[in-house]
Amino acid sequence: MAPNHPRLSRRLLLGVAAGAAFTAATAAGTGAAYGASRPSGNTRPNGTTRPYGTSRPAGGDWPTEFPLPDGWLPEGITIGSRPYAYMGSRANGAILRADLRTGATEVIHAGAPGTASIGLKLDRDGLLYVAGGAGGTAGVIDARTGAVVATHPLTPPTGHFVNDTVLLGRSAWFTDSNEAVLYAVPRGRSGAVRALPLTGDWVQTPGVINANGIVDTPDGRGLIVVSSNPGRLYHVDPRTGHATEIALHGAADVANGDGLARVGHTLYVVRNRDNLVAAFRLDRAIRTATLHHTITDPRFDVPTTAARHGDRLYLVNARFTSPQEPDTTFNAVAVPL
Repeated sequence: MAPNHPRLSRRLLLGVAAGAAFTAATAAGTGAAYGASRPSGNTRPNGTTRPYGTSRPAGGDWPTEFPLPDGWLPEGITIGSRPYAYMGSRANGAILRADLRTGATEVIHAGAPGTASIGLKLDRDGLLYVAGGAGGTAGVIDARTGAVVATHPLTPPTGHFVNDTVLLGRSAWFTDSNEAVLYAVPRGRSGAVRALPLTGDWVQTPGVINANGIVDTPDGRGLIVVSSNPGRLYHVDPRTGHATEIALHGAADVANGDGLARVGHTLYVVRNRDNLVAAFRLDRAIRTATLHHTITDPRFDVPTTAARHGDRLYLVNARFTSPQEPDTTFNAVAVPL
């Protein structure tokens, strides 16, 4: 995810209304869902294209586009074990929930002026961990009620950008695009925040977006972080902060790498301004990543992050190359894996 310049609990699941109508809590918008997606393709390294639709996603008649409120300024998306997506707003930190089966949307957290919700992840207890962007914070929000459970200041008030997060072990890990450090925030309602400097192969370049998307490794013991510029992947030891660069095969780099999503040993890298998702196969030691195929879609308009549900990947379009105004339209889209 870029700055805007040029497992849910049973109680929570029972509390979620399937097909909720959109509530205009912070911005006007529509909860209507579009129909089937336009034709698109899945390009392999040899140049061949597999048309979408050859494998039917779970809930194949579910909507594949989700209009968001005008001026929403989306960037992060997360999905738990049930078919509900949560999307944050760069405009005011609000959070919206979408029913993947119907397309109905509802603002569950109104946000506040001067705040932002960038990357976010939903924990199995129904708590959302939210990166606060330039505010330098990690927020914890109850996904059922929208109430703020905690706000953790991670950085000084200026010169930082808390960008994305992943849940691993007892912590929610956050990236800072402007400093070579990760932050570990305790999962739950108590505990201390820990800063973990990045060392080893990590290269920090001044004046650009460095650490961005973050996921866990297939064995659940490590972290994978993408540095957007010049476009590198790193395997990070969460105990020491030592970063080992992952050698890329089939691709020179992952420039503009933003959100990361992982399914088994397949790593999906959203390359925002390139309007594509690069799918890499990771080796067991997480030393190499081999390009397997590339996902493109005519509906992509600077997608930033992705979350998987069933056989689909859901992405939000941040539209960084379009005017970021109160009346600018935004949406999220779904593509088959």
